[in-house]
Amino acid sequence: MKLDDLISGVLDSRVGRSVAAKAGFPEATVLRRGEAFPTGAIALGTVEPASGSLVPDALAALGVTAQPALVDTPDARSTDAEGRQRPPAYPGRLGAIVVDATAASRIGQLEQVRAMLRPAVKALEPSGRVLIVAADPATASEVETAAVRQALDGIMRSVGKELRYGATCNLIQIADGSTASELAQVLRFALSGRSAYVDGQPFVLSPLPPGLDQLDQREGRIVVVTGAARGIGAAIARRFGAEGARVVVVDVPVAGQPLAGVANEVHGTALQLDITVPDAGDRIARHVTERYGTDAHIDAVVHCAGILRDKLLANLDEQRWAAVLEVNLAAQFRINDVLLDPDRPGGLADGGRIVAIASTSGWAGNRGQTNYAASKAGVMGMVRALSAQLVDRRIAVNGVAPGFIETDMTASIPVIDREIFRRSSSLLQGGRPVDVAEAIVFLADPATPMNGQVLRVCGQLVVGR
Repeated sequence: MKLDDLISGVLDSRVGRSVAAKAGFPEATVLRRGEAFPTGAIALGTVEPASGSLVPDALAALGVTAQPALVDTPDARSTDAEGRQRPPAYPGRLGAIVVDATAASRIGQLEQVRAMLRPAVKALEPSGRVLIVAADPATASEVETAAVRQALDGIMRSVGKELRYGATCNLIQIADGSTASELAQVLRFALSGRSAYVDGQPFVLSPLPPGLDQLDQREGRIVVVTGAARGIGAAIARRFGAEGARVVVVDVPVAGQPLAGVANEVHGTALQLDITVPDAGDRIARHVTERYGTDAHIDAVVHCAGILRDKLLANLDEQRWAAVLEVNLAAQFRINDVLLDPDRPGGLADGGRIVAIASTSGWAGNRGQTNYAASKAGVMGMVRALSAQLVDRRIAVNGVAPGFIETDMTASIPVIDREIFRRSSSLLQGGRPVDVAEAIVFLADPATPMNGQVLRVCGQLVVGR
């Protein structure tokens, strides 16, 4: 038996879990995943004074009947047998609390947020949700308003680190011109198990461009996924396949057999292709027209292909440097240049979506990953710049930055290091490939009002912002 397997077995045993708990590392909760909403009641609290808020209508659009949130005030507290004051308590487990802070503009109003969250965090069920809805600080006309809106971001991130049993806390920042239906689209994802590994993150809304067909169906869309033979890429392909999309899975020829297996599983088509070749974009577009007709266009492109060539910078030669930058970043530019040609058969349709895979390493850096961090930070820069250029064509460009996701690649990490990475997240565990796939499908949905955003799927890992 390998040493790693022996250590892993000890850590996963009943005795190992008990020792870890006594050492201050409680056992991780099995996260609620999939479409399901919380089972407990959903509470709605509002920062006053408020008028004309989108939040009640958005919840109603989801079929949610929210109960009023309890508020921790001196008059509402009770005194226990030992004379200690206790905040008001919910009668049962709470599935979620949504705090409507869209009217928050003064420092004193932040007390209302504290007063609503204190009773709720004690009552949350496993995999419960705390969601704060606010306005975007960038749109504030007064300095204090901008400061208060940004303060809500700090509250959200700190609360996310305090929650237990798989509960998460996220912030939704609406934009001027946002609608209740657009907010409902984001609330649906954030309340459901699809957001299981998204914690301590802001969702910044961008109003959907005029003319975008809100009746576009998920079923039948053509979606191209690179790096789709295994791991996260395969999970992305499967998730789109479950939505009824026609999926083109792309990977290098050496991965031809597993790639064909994924294509068969999702009833899609496989394209064996090294994305670094100069004509990669041309070959993708040609594959689309050959398989789906001369008038076919791509509805969404997911840039998932990537490699690692980790070395400390002192040992990092030009070959390892170039290989990572070429696959993880430069190839995307060349492919986009071809597929974004509006006259190109098999290119990306107006109103389409581009989603690129970044990484928490691109945010925070990582020892031995200078080349990888550069490539993934570059992806984030590409997302933000390209998204602004394509607004007139109603094409949204977003990114997903995974943290520690349990794949074949991470299985090669020494077991002690793996356990440290798992315990470094607020959810005390690594994510699954499906968690990344859920975020990508959400961002690729034509009804999702987000553009130029990079959403971290990392369980609020300690690295990064």
